[in-house]
Amino acid sequence: MPTWIIYSLISMFFAGLTSVIAKSGMKELSADVALSVRTAVVFIFIILNSILFQNIKTVSQASWKSLGFLAISGITTSLSWIFYYRAIKIGNVSQVALIDKGSIIITLLLSFWILKEPFSVKTMVGAALIMSGIAVLTFWK
Repeated sequence: MPTWIIYSLISMFFAGLTSVIAKSGMKELSADVALSVRTAVVFIFIILNSILFQNIKTVSQASWKSLGFLAISGITTSLSWIFYYRAIKIGNVSQVALIDKGSIIITLLLSFWILKEPFSVKTMVGAALIMSGIAVLTFWK
């Protein structure tokens, strides 16, 4: 199995844990405070990871364009997290998480358009199934 698939599966596992653990931890806090605590831990953990694997040295070798795109990605991640935490604070994690995963449709469209990644029937069918699930979850009364 390719390494990227193994990493993806590990990511999927921890992402699945994240929302349930977060909802459990925010019972006494606002969504924004809960997100602040989580983000502080994420920041420390990621910096330690970069130092441990000595990847932090490569920052000085990166172009301003690359760093700019990463900064914009940080802004979009922050906005996503803010609204996700507000949604899970007042809604069911199971429903919020499924709707949130609809972001894959935006990712697919942008990866085809901007990154020129290949478009396949398999990808199109998978995207249609995801969109169908979101529609059922969102509009079925």
